[in-house]
Amino acid sequence: MNQFFYLLWWVLAIVSTGTKTHGKESKKLNIVLIMADDVGYECFSAYGSKEFSTPRLDSLAANGIRFDHCHSTPLCTPSRVNLMTGKSNVFNYVDFGVFPKGETTFANHFKSQGYTTAVAGKWQLLTTQTGISPKEAGFDRHCVWNIPGTERRRYWEPSLMHDGKVINHGEDDYGSTIIADYLIDFIKTNKGMPFLAYYPMNLPHNPFDPTPRSKNRKSKDRKQNFIDMVAYMDHCVGRIEDTLIELGLRENTLMIFTADNGTNSSLTLDFFGTQRKGGKGYTHDHGTKVPLIVNLPGHIQAGQVNKDLICFSDLFPTIVEAADLPAKKITQGDGWSFWPQCLGKAGKKREWIYGYYFPRPYSQKFDMMYNHWEVAWARNKQHKLYRDGRFFNVIHDIREEKPLGERAELSTVRKSLQSALDAYPLRGGKIDYERVVGVRKAPKSKKKK
Repeated sequence: MNQFFYLLWWVLAIVSTGTKTHGKESKKLNIVLIMADDVGYECFSAYGSKEFSTPRLDSLAANGIRFDHCHSTPLCTPSRVNLMTGKSNVFNYVDFGVFPKGETTFANHFKSQGYTTAVAGKWQLLTTQTGISPKEAGFDRHCVWNIPGTERRRYWEPSLMHDGKVINHGEDDYGSTIIADYLIDFIKTNKGMPFLAYYPMNLPHNPFDPTPRSKNRKSKDRKQNFIDMVAYMDHCVGRIEDTLIELGLRENTLMIFTADNGTNSSLTLDFFGTQRKGGKGYTHDHGTKVPLIVNLPGHIQAGQVNKDLICFSDLFPTIVEAADLPAKKITQGDGWSFWPQCLGKAGKKREWIYGYYFPRPYSQKFDMMYNHWEVAWARNKQHKLYRDGRFFNVIHDIREEKPLGERAELSTVRKSLQSALDAYPLRGGKIDYERVVGVRKAPKSKKKK
């Protein structure tokens, strides 16, 4: 009889232990996806900058993985649409400041799998005529700027929408601090359930004003203020990580940091020994090459530097695979996951990246920057081919000032990139070309990028 009870106790102990082990293993991963506003890879000490100091991001990179060839689009709204849908802009981009209705976001996807979700930062995806709200995008909670109703400044004395209610803060209130506070409160409130926190920071976009941590709170030095803003951005990222550590959530929370496009072109910065203007708005490397740092203690080996080509469409499927969720429904132009690379595996490597840029299709006047005419390109790490035939070596001619022309020794590369271009539509799938002003007067290919 004693043997029977001992055997029964032993079986129950095994079942109990197994259940606990399974519960621990099956605990859903939290996601914190951070995207800074208007700051290229040249502004991070983790990437070798001597002009900027970003110690918290340096630590995330040193204890995780840093990607050296991540590309966004050259401007904020296109990058946000690209990131949130995991799809090339040629298929779904509508207009500046507008998110295409009917497109599934990563927040919709995570919410459908039982996650609680929040967004805090810059929205810029809804106008008074069209676009979508944070709620429609799948976010349970939100604290956002640049949404109808928030008409005041983004930094000092900001106007922010807190869960549907616009709050006009005081003159001593700093928008970036309030946004970080909101996200920290969301994490604390939802520490017992799986969450996705999307943090599209408002820093360090102009105006270039002093921050709460600036030595000179009355400074008019735009460049020094920008340097301070990058430092404060790094400080806010550190506050988020400190909260996760405090709550015992750090080892179960994937942190990703990137940026939406290059640095404001009104600033001249040190590009690793060469003084250059920022590339925001332009389709060359300084406009599209952005930082990408991924960190998950105990899973992502420290000290990795990866040189695979990554595009913004790839982030959606990557966080889905990391969280071990069902994959999103595959549609044309979707990205693919680089999660295996994060884990030190070979993964699926891109031979090229396709890019599409038509930020303000209904502008009254086109230029080669913020009102850029429709343009598409395919590129690998060294060469880049535009649909209109311009061909560049982007390592030796980073600002794309010296077209290569027809060269026999590069014919294989050119054919490969042309095949990549041919795999995509000639025009944007959701652009109303009948509304486009001057559609038959597109800039000629001789114009310099």
